Amino acid sequence: MRNPIRNAARHGAARLRDDRSGGVALIAALALPVVIGATGLAFDLNQGLQQRVANQRAADVAALGAAMAFQDSSNASVLQPTAADIVTANGITGATVNAVIVNDFPESGDQAVRVTVTTEVPYSLARVLGFTGTYDVGVQSTASLTSEGSAFAAPCFLALSDASDALKTTGGATIDAPTCAIAAFGKVANLGTRINGHDIISGGSDVENNYGTLNAESVRYAGDFINPFWNSNVPSEDKWVNQATVLLDPWAENEEMLDAMDEIGDSSNIPPISNPTTPSGSNWTFDWSHAGPVAAFWQGDGKYVVPAGNYTIGRLSVGGGINVTFQSESNITIKNGLQNGGGSNLLFGDVNLYVNGGFDTAYNNVTIGKGALWIGSGTNRFAGTTRKGDGTVIINSILSVEGGSKVYLGEGDHFFGGFNLGGGGNFTMGDGDFVAANGVTISGDTELSMGDGNVIIGPSSSNYAINLGGGARFFMGDGTFSAKGNINTVGGSRLVFGKTANHYIDGNLVVAGSVIFGRGRYTIDGNFVNGTGGTQWPYTSWMNGVTYGNTLEGVNVAGYDQAGVGVTFVLDGTVNLAGGAKSKLIAPTTSTSGAEISDLLIASLTSADTNWAAGSGNNFAGSVYLPNSKVTMSGGNTTLSAGQCFTLVASKIWATGGAAAGTACPTVEGVYAGGESTSIRLVL
Repeated sequence: MRNPIRNAARHGAARLRDDRSGGVALIAALALPVVIGATGLAFDLNQGLQQRVANQRAADVAALGAAMAFQDSSNASVLQPTAADIVTANGITGATVNAVIVNDFPESGDQAVRVTVTTEVPYSLARVLGFTGTYDVGVQSTASLTSEGSAFAAPCFLALSDASDALKTTGGATIDAPTCAIAAFGKVANLGTRINGHDIISGGSDVENNYGTLNAESVRYAGDFINPFWNSNVPSEDKWVNQATVLLDPWAENEEMLDAMDEIGDSSNIPPISNPTTPSGSNWTFDWSHAGPVAAFWQGDGKYVVPAGNYTIGRLSVGGGINVTFQSESNITIKNGLQNGGGSNLLFGDVNLYVNGGFDTAYNNVTIGKGALWIGSGTNRFAGTTRKGDGTVIINSILSVEGGSKVYLGEGDHFFGGFNLGGGGNFTMGDGDFVAANGVTISGDTELSMGDGNVIIGPSSSNYAINLGGGARFFMGDGTFSAKGNINTVGGSRLVFGKTANHYIDGNLVVAGSVIFGRGRYTIDGNFVNGTGGTQWPYTSWMNGVTYGNTLEGVNVAGYDQAGVGVTFVLDGTVNLAGGAKSKLIAPTTSTSGAEISDLLIASLTSADTNWAAGSGNNFAGSVYLPNSKVTMSGGNTTLSAGQCFTLVASKIWATGGAAAGTACPTVEGVYAGGESTSIRLVL
């Protein structure tokens, strides 16, 4: 192609060289615009070269995409719109795109798809020499449709690395995918016990087998097939195909996944919680002396009854062995705290109760009926048994519940500064929104359970949104979920998430006990780790009577310590499994806008290594997508699909020691034309 910029520069220089009629001043005057123009020509030339590189990149992708579309439909009318859309998607706008079938190329009898991309580049600095308008930058790319004989299935195990250790087994490790392919851009090496796939493919390198077994309908490799002469446990030679194979990343352009990744790190704002207004008033002391402001309420035999009314109290104290009843339809404010005595019973009917200065139930019974309960400043201690009926509850401090104590709240919204539940203390509440501004910490044999409602949890001073000790239990109902901080559980604990569109976790999720993931998407701004295990489902709460973990969405999950059905995890970090963890995680079969993503189980763009180790056992259904991470399955790890569809796409896939990976999935949907007998590759 003639280059208008280069020709113009040559022509201008020749004119200047031949014109000798003027003096030095004239030459200088003439030289100045040429020098400026030459600089402009160089700039415009570089601009054209940059555009050519961008055009070529877009044309290559468009040729491959158009060839795939033609292969799938056998209809040439799909070529032009497919190529044009791909060029635009690659950032080239306003280009002229042509896509056509080329016969007898690259060899006689072959077909190819040729895409031409032409863009107009405007002159800029070269205008000093009088150039105006634009010049064309055109490129072309050709993708051949080459017959390969027998068909190959789409990969279920796909390593995207082109390295010499892209996909490998060592020791006693096995990978089994009898109905789909096991593939890598780079080398596939069976240095372990077995690789069993419908097809075994190295797209651009070698396939190697050592002492183990290769089972496949075809072995495809661009380089060499390496196998000891004495090892006959490989497919027969007629199933060897020495040809490069184009492999594609099936999730790279998935918009639903990319949109979900944009939401990593999001979380709900923590609503502000303030103190109630409590005017000054006289102190009320309920004891055996029945004196002062409470004298009129004395009923004898250690009993007080306060009739309905509006009461402004300084400090409320109940002595040992005293029973006090506030009748319904009362409004009560307490400025300087509530102190219950030993062996007493304090009963509030359906009242609105507002307290500052501390709330101490002692080891006795406190009962509050329907209405608002708002506890502000001061130290709050719940011991014994406390019951509260329906209505809004606000406790503007970190709530402490001591060992052996029980708290029951009815339906209504529940707002807390935070939770610190001691060993053996138990807390349950009905339906309604739940806020814990400064985290939830549960120790020992302690349970926190709630009904349906939206959940917002902020961080503790140690940046834990949820921190569960051994034997601790935290059961949530269905509703939106947001945790701003890390979630950490230790062995013997139990954690249940409800169902919602998207669970926002702004931190790490580290599980060492058992957990149930309610249906929906989980965006995690950190790592997802399942550790030692040790407690399995089901479990029945003696506080609320609910049995958790027999089935999820109609699927049996009994016997697992980590379970989720219809779940998608989108992470910023790694997903590591270790110890005796037993996981059953099943991806959704359909997508919901802003929620779970069809067939996608786990996705992360992290470059950190992923390790599934020791005795961990995974029952995965869906696609695990870790395109930049090396996934190592080691020790006694098993990652299987129990007859369902599991696919793994990673930078590298290693199975070592006694690890076993397997799937019954026939294909990676939507990318490969499994069953077609044509490969697609770029040609010069």
